[in-house]
Amino acid sequence: MSICGIPKTIDNDIPLIDKSFGFNTAVQESIKFIDSAKVEAESAENGIGIVRLMGRYCGYIATYASLASRDVNICLIPECYFQLYGKDGVYERIILRAKERGHCVVVVAEGAEDGLIEEDKKLMRESLGIKSDRFDDSGNLKNVDLAKFMVSDLGKYGKQHHNMNLTIKYLNPTYAIRTTPSNGSDTDLCHRLAHTAVHCV
Repeated sequence: MSICGIPKTIDNDIPLIDKSFGFNTAVQESIKFIDSAKVEAESAENGIGIVRLMGRYCGYIATYASLASRDVNICLIPECYFQLYGKDGVYERIILRAKERGHCVVVVAEGAEDGLIEEDKKLMRESLGIKSDRFDDSGNLKNVDLAKFMVSDLGKYGKQHHNMNLTIKYLNPTYAIRTTPSNGSDTDLCHRLAHTAVHCV
């Protein structure tokens, strides 16, 4: 019996593989939701659009979609360390952008909590009443939904530190992106992978 494996992950995070199928479609669909978040943010006073995108252990979809849309002001991914609080924190950058331009668009990868510095991670988990690591039914470590946490926490921060009311819109298009039909590029890639796999076997 001959077996030929085809690398499959929508996150495009398999080493030595240029591109996995589904990634192009995910990025393309993510841009639509980033555009929606921008419209929502621009339509409100001190509007903040927060978009949570897939990527439990990597931020490729969030990064590529942010670069391709050109409307994202801040992108948080697990591979890069960042802080929420303090004068150099993400919250201060968001508020500064809102003051200067009237709105801000933030993209947060699903696993962005891994990039949060330990001090802020501890503060966040304490405020949520989380005392130890949690695991899902498959045994995977459950990350805190940082994007969802920011919706309430950022509003409090703006009021407390800047006496500023922020209008925050939160979009989580995970399932809409996962269930969309593949675009032409991914469909062609699937065809070529399958064709090559059969010939290799």
